[in-house]
Amino acid sequence: MAEKRMGFVIIESRCIDCRACMVACSVENDVPVGYHRNWVNTEGPTGTFPDLGMRHKPGNCMHCESPSCQRVCPTGATYTRPDGVVLINYDDCIGCLYCIIACPYNARYVNEEIGGPDKCTFCTQRIDKGRAPACVETCLGKSRVYGDLNDPGSEVSRLLAENPSTRLLVDSGNGPQIYYIP
Repeated sequence: MAEKRMGFVIIESRCIDCRACMVACSVENDVPVGYHRNWVNTEGPTGTFPDLGMRHKPGNCMHCESPSCQRVCPTGATYTRPDGVVLINYDDCIGCLYCIIACPYNARYVNEEIGGPDKCTFCTQRIDKGRAPACVETCLGKSRVYGDLNDPGSEVSRLLAENPSTRLLVDSGNGPQIYYIP
């Protein structure tokens, strides 16, 4: 079997906009107040009366196969682990912020406490111990599903095989590893 390639499937219809994912991520990763490594965008209303609704779209760093943030990094501080998780080596980061500008998903922000960019890490401190990312573990609607996209037996692979899905900004050439099922 091919190397692991970690990613998310987000089942949009299950998101109830509780934002437990955002709180869990912030607490787990000591994110400064006022900033978030993940988000929930709300679109709506959808449908026609009397069947009106709202559509919630959770998101975070797309952990792209060919990340533009990595391509523009002059020091190589942004790198991709063998399992596909895109991270920042802060010892090598010079704080130029090119990576923030290059990300078409607006998934990075300036963390004043560390003096440089910050982003979702898929909670590597958890996944390296076999646990799910904090946002997945706390998702009340079970909208966020995490796993190995290369393992045909994984829940993410099963969901993608059984349902039509989309990815955001595929024309950017980044190869996002977050898949959305409406």
